[in-house]
Amino acid sequence: MARVVDTSRSPYAKLRPVPVGATRLEDGFWAPRLELLRKATLPSQHSLLEETQRMFNFLRASGKAEGEFSGFYFNDSDVYKWLEAAGFALAYSPNEGLRGMAQNVISEVSTAQDADGYFDTYFALERRAERWRNLRDLHELYCAGHLIQAAVAYHRATGDRELLDAATSFADNIASVFGPGKQPGTSGHPEIEMALVELYRLTEDGVYLDIARFFLDQRGRGVIGGRAYHVDHETFRELDEVAGHAVRSLYLNCGAADIFMETGERALWEALERLWLNLTERRMYVTGGVGARHDGEAFGEDYELPSRHAYAETCAAIASVMWNWRMLLASGEAKYADVMELALYNGALSGISLDGERYFYVNPLADRGGHRRQAWFLLRMLPAERGEDAGLPPWLLLRRLQRRSVGPPLRPKHVLHRAGKHGREGHTGDGLPLGGRCRSDP
Repeated sequence: MARVVDTSRSPYAKLRPVPVGATRLEDGFWAPRLELLRKATLPSQHSLLEETQRMFNFLRASGKAEGEFSGFYFNDSDVYKWLEAAGFALAYSPNEGLRGMAQNVISEVSTAQDADGYFDTYFALERRAERWRNLRDLHELYCAGHLIQAAVAYHRATGDRELLDAATSFADNIASVFGPGKQPGTSGHPEIEMALVELYRLTEDGVYLDIARFFLDQRGRGVIGGRAYHVDHETFRELDEVAGHAVRSLYLNCGAADIFMETGERALWEALERLWLNLTERRMYVTGGVGARHDGEAFGEDYELPSRHAYAETCAAIASVMWNWRMLLASGEAKYADVMELALYNGALSGISLDGERYFYVNPLADRGGHRRQAWFLLRMLPAERGEDAGLPPWLLLRRLQRRSVGPPLRPKHVLHRAGKHGREGHTGDGLPLGGRCRSDP
């Protein structure tokens, strides 16, 4: 069963999320949006993958097309984000049209992999000699992380192994290059850490957990320049404030939380708690938006939270949802659910239009009418920034079962799974926000 973050065997997690497919939303707020994701957002994004030549880069790398590499060095990641979103959408609601679309993408993507497992179209041909030379700027490990997460999500949703086998081979390649006694380094844009932990959860191969810890432990040692922008200015366990690029900072926190749930290392949890308090008490907007500065897409100083000139990137709000989800799973404490819900409804949801095809990249809190959603941004595709959004139902169910919510009325139907027994269907009430009770239909 597909879970967004699978802590079912994580020894230091307090909560175990229900599978994506075990929940059905029947409300008038989120259920239509999930349907819109399947019918409008994912198909339109698939078209953009073709139109912007992101898919061309894979065909070029596999020898099926000729020409120069197209776009930015991190463009592969957008394809993987789309596949992750498609995977969770299929887990929630199987659909042959979307499944066929995703399988075609996977078939084209997988042929671009090298025989040794390496997998990045920017470094596929003329840049082969540059591999692993610039971890700070060129996003090799970032793209690898999104490949791994897409593969895990799609396999959990469908059982298909084609992308998972490719991702596992690349992870093995990475583990052969990096680690104690091997090449030092870590990614300038965190992402690989949480991806490797999720691969460990799926495969139970401890090598992936070990290399995730290695990448986390390399920070603050100057191997990628020592700047706060890359969260490399201090070792993770010494951090006491969120700093630098907002998305990078929160992605790293996600990875550290994942590692904690597998290892129980107290120093990691203490650092995560300090960072959470600093974010929520001093560097977060009332909307749950984070990252005040346009310069560096970064956090500002304490209470530096301008309204009209707020950056508050949609991707950073999604990253906050992801981090708070993990903190909730690790602790069971409602305060993390509160911030997760705040960021979801106010900081992330604003990033997509009601038709599901136009987006905000930044979210100022005040505007005189000039700020409008767009169908496309040069840098990346926002709705596919996190496929975890397609795994929304378990978040909402757990949130409302945990404590009273003041969110929009929600009527989720869930399936209770017990080992060795058939599931049992039920719903969580009469459509009103829950008061912490759950009943099952007879």
